[in-house]
Amino acid sequence: MKFLALLPLLCFLGCSYSVKNNLDAQQQLGVCSEIVLSAVDDLEVNEGFPRAVKEGDYAWTCTGHTAWTSGFFPGLLWYLYEHSHNDFLKLKAEAYTENLKPVKELAWGTHDLGFMMFCSAGNAYRITGDEKYKSWLLETADSLAGLFNPDVGTIHSWPWMKNKRGWPHNTIIDNMMNLELLFWASKNGGSQRLYDIAVSHAQSTLKNQFRDDFSTYHVVVYDNQSPKVLSRITDQGFADESVWSRGQSWAIYGFAMCYRETGLPEFKEAAVNAADYYLSGLPEDYVPYWDFKLPDFKEEEKDASAAAIAASGMLELAKLSDNPDEKKRFKEAAVKTLNSLSSEEYLSGETMAILDHSVGSKPHGNEIDVPLVYADYYYVEALMRLKKWF
Repeated sequence: MKFLALLPLLCFLGCSYSVKNNLDAQQQLGVCSEIVLSAVDDLEVNEGFPRAVKEGDYAWTCTGHTAWTSGFFPGLLWYLYEHSHNDFLKLKAEAYTENLKPVKELAWGTHDLGFMMFCSAGNAYRITGDEKYKSWLLETADSLAGLFNPDVGTIHSWPWMKNKRGWPHNTIIDNMMNLELLFWASKNGGSQRLYDIAVSHAQSTLKNQFRDDFSTYHVVVYDNQSPKVLSRITDQGFADESVWSRGQSWAIYGFAMCYRETGLPEFKEAAVNAADYYLSGLPEDYVPYWDFKLPDFKEEEKDASAAAIAASGMLELAKLSDNPDEKKRFKEAAVKTLNSLSSEEYLSGETMAILDHSVGSKPHGNEIDVPLVYADYYYVEALMRLKKWF
């Protein structure tokens, strides 16, 4: 396989990074570009959007455009095109993004429209300035706004859970990530209402989704006619009162982004406190187990996707903070995380993916200790941020 030819380089780079507290982001992005170039050469765009690599397999398994993960691979291609200026990557990025055009018409069917469209068409518009992507983003933002319940103050997550589990209105911590689409749209031809919805959602999440120690609940179930909280539970974490690691990472990243977009100090404070909780529970290699509160960690899996998301979010925090101690703390933590992810332990090496050892949903028995496309996306995003900002 083509990837075996890359293995000596991956091992050399990984081993060299594993003993250092700094990272050559430029060099590591070059490695990522080579891996992804080999992958797209073997993939057919019309076969769908890469999501995971099954244990023991080489190739990505793919989904249709309605999967919440559909925007990550096109976004990954755009980031690596931005880095490398490789025209083949651009060609493939355009083709995959074009196949996501129907997402803008998924009105009120899913809250994941930001993941699906902003990671793909958002990066496409930022890099190329092509106005068609702008129109898709604005239409998609209006669709996402259709899930906002003003009586509750949040965007409805997983609308199908109303029938499936009897949840009148629920909000998951993941949904913080979709607010960036609304903020962007409000500044680029959309209405002020989109900004107001994003702020309302973030404020309600800040009030109801955090514990006193700034660990996060995965799901808050509300009465759909008021902001009354009916329950705080988990769906992908170990237990209702445990701390799902990727959920904590969504909080770091989401509130840092909200602070960037609004300047509201309470959002920065939330991101800082969420990050400090996250850092306090990490193992030595800075890659969290899939939950921070497991009865026994000996046989449990780590989640590289949570680490990659947190690293990107902490770099945002470091860039935004005017507190020298915070700036230093979060940048160093992010670099240590990326250093670890860039080691032989976490680089996939023999598959189409960049990273291995992520966990989709352990309680559901789905995608456990395998490569996942969003781990690759946020890992490359974090490397790009490190390269550009620091």
